[in-house]
Amino acid sequence: MYYSRLKFLFVCIVLFVSSFASAQEKKFLFTQTKMGSPLNIIIVEKDSINATILAQQCFQLVDSFNHIYSDYDSTSELSILCNSNSSFPKKVSPALLDILLVSKKAFEKSQHSFDISIGQLSLLWRKSRKENAFPSAAKVAEAKNKVGFQYLQIDSANKTVTILKPGLRLDLGGIAKGYIAQKIIDFLHLKGVHSALVDAGGDISMSGAPPNSKGWIVGINVPEQTDELLNTKLSLQNISVATSGDAYQYIVHNGKKYAHIIDPGTGYGVNFQRNVTVVAKDGATADWLATACSILPIKTAYAVAKQANAEVFITVLEKGKIKPYQTNGFENYWQKK
Repeated sequence: MYYSRLKFLFVCIVLFVSSFASAQEKKFLFTQTKMGSPLNIIIVEKDSINATILAQQCFQLVDSFNHIYSDYDSTSELSILCNSNSSFPKKVSPALLDILLVSKKAFEKSQHSFDISIGQLSLLWRKSRKENAFPSAAKVAEAKNKVGFQYLQIDSANKTVTILKPGLRLDLGGIAKGYIAQKIIDFLHLKGVHSALVDAGGDISMSGAPPNSKGWIVGINVPEQTDELLNTKLSLQNISVATSGDAYQYIVHNGKKYAHIIDPGTGYGVNFQRNVTVVAKDGATADWLATACSILPIKTAYAVAKQANAEVFITVLEKGKIKPYQTNGFENYWQKK
């Protein structure tokens, strides 16, 4: 699966899937392993057969996107593009062109902290975590030399992409899951489903609230913990949420913990203990912002989130104590007691 970076969106959804929402509607939960992690789809529907058919169509949609965006699948469109030795323009599918254009905007809005051109660094750190062997400074420098969004030329008019630097590889792991989750919600909306939730390995997009409730209830992990949640939960609808942290994928070197989130400026994983939760209008924005706000200084992260019309909540572990930070608008998303 292309997203070993797995964004570490340790968001836990409080679901009561088996309970009847009303005399006509019920929550139906469908789960399959997709993109290297469980993909959960909750559909509020009157009919179980129709819900099952829609869920299968959603999973097929995920597979079609995966075969375009995966950097693990050597036959994917992304892999073929990156493995081509030619520096001439290459035609790309509308789906690949769109996510590349979204990624370009994210690169610009994030002050270059979110950069899909870090593929060589991703491969290096992925191997390092797997082998538990910290890479040498020379290897990091070598991989970093093959990074740079300026070497990716996107021609939307002609639907072509040109890779100008040999060896440059693209990694969509920080945006694709959120992008795909949103596409599923959009698909279900077109099919007449207006209350649904998609959890793509922690990148969550949702439409309207379930019947008889004010929103979908979402929990946020305590920094450095995989199972412990903050006491207060989020209540959300018609929006997306993503959380980034280092509780699962990291490597320790000389007493420092380096997360899976790579800072394009240094070539190394971030090494401060921080969880970032972003609430944004769409899945792709929530996804890339969670990465960017994990890298940027907190005040800069606030500014970037504001520009993207999003809200951010950051928890930092300082001397064993949790210190929270949040943008003003994030207060509106906490569940009211």
